[in-house]
Amino acid sequence: MTNQCPDSANPLRLIAFDSEDLAVVSANLQDALVRVGDMAWLPEQDRFALGLSRFDWVAAGDGQCERAVASLVFDRVRTVRQSHVPQREPNTILSLLAIVFEPTDAPAGHVLLTFSGGAALRLEVECLEAHLTDMGPRWTAKSRPGHALDAGPAQGS
Repeated sequence: MTNQCPDSANPLRLIAFDSEDLAVVSANLQDALVRVGDMAWLPEQDRFALGLSRFDWVAAGDGQCERAVASLVFDRVRTVRQSHVPQREPNTILSLLAIVFEPTDAPAGHVLLTFSGGAALRLEVECLEAHLTDMGPRWTAKSRPGHALDAGPAQGS
């Protein structure tokens, strides 16, 4: 018996050119798993790319618990800075929490990718151009990602 789900007839494909677009991409990538070795800055192409295991929050709303292989590519990237990303441990898995765009000298700005555990990336971009694409099979996830805030306020004193 395989744990594979049939490929989606409509793979997710999103493009972000502004903060509102990127908020939609971020929402679709909340709790995506990223292997450190699957992140690459390609300075000769002005590109930063990530391979992800995306939790499908839309399918979760219909009672399904699935993940999909996806890629996220940022173009027009000038520099990449990182904080607490274990580059010497390429098999470390990071959980993506959010992606935001902070304009500097329009249309330039910074794209901030925040991961659980305090890891973060900051991409300096000449303008925002991001592409999210489902790339491969979907499979049943072992569990639905959860956060301490999902449980509601703590009971007691």
